[in-house]
Amino acid sequence: MDSFAPAARPRSEDGVTHPPPHRTDDAADDSAAAFLQRIGSLRAGTLERAAMDAAPDGIVLADRQGRILMVNAPMETISGYTNAQLCGQSIDLLVPVHARPEHGQHMQRYHQSPSRRPMGMGRDLWLQRRDGSQVPVDIALGHSSSHGGTVVAFVRDVSDLRRLEARMHYQATHDTLTGLLNRWTFGQRLEQAIAEQAGAQSPPFALLLLDLDDFKAINDGYGHAAGDQVLQEVARRLRGALGTGDILARLGGDEFTVLLPGVACAAQAECVAARLMQALCVPCRVQGFELNFGASMGIALCPQDAGDAATLLRYADMAMYHAKHRGRANFAFYAPSMGRKMAEKIQLHDRLKLALAYGGLTLHYQPQVEVATNRMVGVEALLRWHDPQLGEVSPERFVPVAEATGLILELGAWVMAAACRQIAAWERQGMRLRVAVNLSAQQLRQTDLVEQVARNLRIHHVPPELLELEVTESEALADPEQACQVLNELRALGVAVALDDFGTGHSSLAYLKRLPVSHIKVDREFMRNVPASGGDTTLVRAVVALAHTMGLRVVVEGVETREQLQFLREMQCACYQGWLFAKALAPDDVALLYAAGADVAAEGALG
Repeated sequence: MDSFAPAARPRSEDGVTHPPPHRTDDAADDSAAAFLQRIGSLRAGTLERAAMDAAPDGIVLADRQGRILMVNAPMETISGYTNAQLCGQSIDLLVPVHARPEHGQHMQRYHQSPSRRPMGMGRDLWLQRRDGSQVPVDIALGHSSSHGGTVVAFVRDVSDLRRLEARMHYQATHDTLTGLLNRWTFGQRLEQAIAEQAGAQSPPFALLLLDLDDFKAINDGYGHAAGDQVLQEVARRLRGALGTGDILARLGGDEFTVLLPGVACAAQAECVAARLMQALCVPCRVQGFELNFGASMGIALCPQDAGDAATLLRYADMAMYHAKHRGRANFAFYAPSMGRKMAEKIQLHDRLKLALAYGGLTLHYQPQVEVATNRMVGVEALLRWHDPQLGEVSPERFVPVAEATGLILELGAWVMAAACRQIAAWERQGMRLRVAVNLSAQQLRQTDLVEQVARNLRIHHVPPELLELEVTESEALADPEQACQVLNELRALGVAVALDDFGTGHSSLAYLKRLPVSHIKVDREFMRNVPASGGDTTLVRAVVALAHTMGLRVVVEGVETREQLQFLREMQCACYQGWLFAKALAPDDVALLYAAGADVAAEGALG
């Protein structure tokens, strides 16, 4: 039977109801029964008092009217009262005020049928202490007919147990790193929101899925401790940007999700997404570094887009990946057309991971040719992928997928190692060809990029002057200070650095002068209509003249006609590459061409 005040099931700050406490034994029941047997044979007084004080739990003796006759030492500790202060007082003194009427009814029912109910149990109860605080207790209640109907209550303080249960429940429902709800708990909340919405008990809502951009680069470059700090900061900022009724969770890794109750239309959801974007755009200082990070977000609406949790999450995920492919630090709403496109991208991503792990990737090399002598002096490494299921997959298809998913870092590392192995192999054949390798924007932001390059040079015994690293003008412009620092460190290794796609990034002269590059590459788009187009011809002349003024060598891409080559000779360009000399070739074909020393420009394009 119950006594004192039933404890409300504890709730954590986020409102999650705690599960019923787990019981491991019935020690209170056993000790109460044993004491009832003993109390009949003991004389009231010193011996009885000593026995009570030796008990592990608090003990209260009360008469049928509920007046306290005696309490033991452990009960004094639990209640904060002494035995003298409690003797003669109503047991209601230990019952919280709001529970006293119910407690009185329990006691009355108990005394009406003591023979049929020799023992009562009370779980999840509260006891009122002398200082006004309340302590959680479990109670075993008994009746001694030999002592004139004395009631014996065994009281166990379960504060430590409740704290342990609350902590275990919190750990089961929350993410330990950020303190946000975890995937399991969020799933429950989402199911509940869908059920309430379907039952017309609540308005439509929006589901937002958020994935950090380039988080793998932070983990790889600065370490997992820095990555954890970033995740904690992201959680703090998202929490601060959301309303009190919004439900935020970390699903795992760098993926977060938000349930927006009452957000019934795209316009409202867009306002929230923009606010979250704004919260994340400020750089974060971690371990002395100022890190920039953003996020891509996907939004799905319930019930407009879907009416079940799994589909709603999948649609938000599709929209998030669509946002990544659209340029990152962006958000997108789910649209039915995304399904087919997303399936294709997922397939590309999965097949590309297999190719990285088990083979299927190769490098081809397009010759770079000296304009004055028409002699091959270098090559540009170009990635090729043949998949057993998909066939030949162009870089235009798979590189954006790799960039959106972070796979570009593994891809870049593979290309770097493969290019260095090839340089070493050609050197052993007596071929000294400089190999140009393209760096992605994410690679440029890797803190261990310089170490990675140095390690490849060392492992493969590559003379640093035979490796050239190309960065696009737009990549260098994204973070000029960081780009200058990294490129200077690369130059210090002895490798060459080229600025690719020159003319497309609208660089200022002052900025270009600061970049530690040895030469520039003019984008093929500028050569497409040269010399037929007067405008393009004038533009190329200006770019080449600017580079010469700055003391930089010029390599022009996309040279396909003899007229274009003649134009470059007149402009005194250093090198060119294009189909006029050769397309991208397999390593063995490059070796044959190098050995022949052929002037294929006189014969037309190779291959």
